[in-house]
Amino acid sequence: MITLQELPRDELETMVAAGAEVLECYRVLVKSGDNIVREVLRGQGTFTQWDHYPKGDAYDHETHSQYFYHAHPTELRGGEHGHFHTFLRAKGMPKDAAPAPYDGKVEWPGGGDALSHLIGISMDAKGYPTTLFSTNRWVTGETWYAARDVCAMLDRFVIDHARPSWPTNRWITAMLRLFGPQIRELVAARDDTVAAWREEHPNRDVFEDRELEITSRLDISVDDQIAGVRAALE
Repeated sequence: MITLQELPRDELETMVAAGAEVLECYRVLVKSGDNIVREVLRGQGTFTQWDHYPKGDAYDHETHSQYFYHAHPTELRGGEHGHFHTFLRAKGMPKDAAPAPYDGKVEWPGGGDALSHLIGISMDAKGYPTTLFSTNRWVTGETWYAARDVCAMLDRFVIDHARPSWPTNRWITAMLRLFGPQIRELVAARDDTVAAWREEHPNRDVFEDRELEITSRLDISVDDQIAGVRAALE
């Protein structure tokens, strides 16, 4: 478990600023009766399970950050309205990032099409985050990068444009800063889960095993995180 008091002061200050950004997004949306999820669904037609929102995903052509929102059938994700998946594409990655070794039969996206899933964010029916989670490779069709490389990508995730929603774009960018330490732990746990699964099922392609979907998860509270960071600074 992460101990906030052990983090460098500059990281704590970054997290405080990110927390203020998250709360500011909530403030302006609540004034008009909106929320983070409603913003990303606005003008998208009937909300359909499995479809990506916004259509074509949100993609920043300068930072090569990407996200989409979608929902699974209720029986597969009890209590969840839907969730965000966040990614970084090859052109935005550190130059030394390299896909993990793989000798399976499935072709991973390569070259400029390579992309890494960073973290998933589950949302409740009121449009607030409840859980952070990581997934196996087949879930998102990503290029698999080791935890060290994924963690080096987190600070590069920025959605800095107005569509589909400026508040939602600012919010999701800030969320990856506010919960940066926990996300790094979840990504490391992801690799541990995959390694353990591979050892237990040596004759399977672990990255394509449909029995392994969620590789790590953590229930979160924005208010508790902000309070904890402020206490650590004091």
